[in-house]
Amino acid sequence: MNSSDAPGAEGFRARVREFLAAELPAGWRGVGTLDAAAADAFAERWRATLFEHGFLAPSWPAEYGGAGLTPLEQVVLAEEFARVGVPTGVQNDVFSIVMIGNTLLHWGTEEQKRHFLPRILSGEDRWCQGYSEPGAGSDLAGLSARAEIDGDEWVINGQKIWTSGGQLANWIFVLVRTDQDAPAHRGISLLLVPMDQPGVEVRPIRNMAGDSDFNEVFFTDARCPRENVVGEVDGGWKVAMTLLGYERGEAAAILPIMFRIELDRLLDLARENGAAEDPVLRDRLADAYIGVEVMRFMGMASLARFLQGHPPGPDAAVSKLYWSEYHQKVTELALDVLDVESLVVQGRRPTNVTMFQTDDVGAPNDSASWITTAMVSRSGTIYAGTSEIQKTIIGEKLLGLPK
Repeated sequence: MNSSDAPGAEGFRARVREFLAAELPAGWRGVGTLDAAAADAFAERWRATLFEHGFLAPSWPAEYGGAGLTPLEQVVLAEEFARVGVPTGVQNDVFSIVMIGNTLLHWGTEEQKRHFLPRILSGEDRWCQGYSEPGAGSDLAGLSARAEIDGDEWVINGQKIWTSGGQLANWIFVLVRTDQDAPAHRGISLLLVPMDQPGVEVRPIRNMAGDSDFNEVFFTDARCPRENVVGEVDGGWKVAMTLLGYERGEAAAILPIMFRIELDRLLDLARENGAAEDPVLRDRLADAYIGVEVMRFMGMASLARFLQGHPPGPDAAVSKLYWSEYHQKVTELALDVLDVESLVVQGRRPTNVTMFQTDDVGAPNDSASWITTAMVSRSGTIYAGTSEIQKTIIGEKLLGLPK
């Protein structure tokens, strides 16, 4: 199945192209042609434009500020945005819209939807994720951060780690233990916690690329209103799994679009510097092409299941495992294609304004682009659930293997 095969897809594509032609500057060649400061400024202006036209959360119902698009139309939108090299939002929108926004639509009370969803779209509230802990990592059931009721408020104590975008957020959704005596997967709740209070401390972590995109977050008697629990008190495990399904599932149909654009840039580089004539590198480039095609077919299969009424489930683990390991291989290949140029960082570094794992559309084939992307790709098999966790999900939930 291709997105173009579905009834109505091409009509919607024409509408999106009219929107892009009207809103983008003349001669636009992609956000990858801009330096970091200009790319950030463009992303904020572009976010406001998407909000104005309902394209920021395109699948949300119109009553909550979305465009009410189908998942298929959302894929067409992503394809056209990728084609011209514009982002679908800013960095924290992955957490604000894809994760907690979609989860509130599924589990939230009407009061929570009416309060939080408009503030997410306006940009007043920008979210980060409080899941991983130093002693638990991706094993969420092993978390130890806790919350207790004190009058009309929850009081939160504990630590989270690998909190991407925490330095840019003013709200955090936090998994905490609310029943200390319950079994591991029970007694957990998902709380919505404001970060601009004395009991929340964010400490940036510097990675090997020299950036500080993820953080430690410490809670010391931090507070949030009693009604800021999503789903049932002590029933947060189901809510947490729904959120992870959106995180891993929505990427299945959209990420292959970005990976294909990235691979095309790598093929151009290989042709230009002669690496494409090396038979070993040619085999690896062909293998990368097959890898992207496999991802594309898996994404379309996920989309087809979604269109048939099946929400993201454990099958999202297959996609997450596949793309994260693919990207490490293809960026290692890029360094081999660069050959000795991979020893020196030169040119434009990725701006990461899209939060996709590839460099932005329009970025030059500089060594800085590929070296930085290769380093960032190392974390792909850790965040959003490690490869080990994905294999466990596949074994237990899809293959029926014993625990």
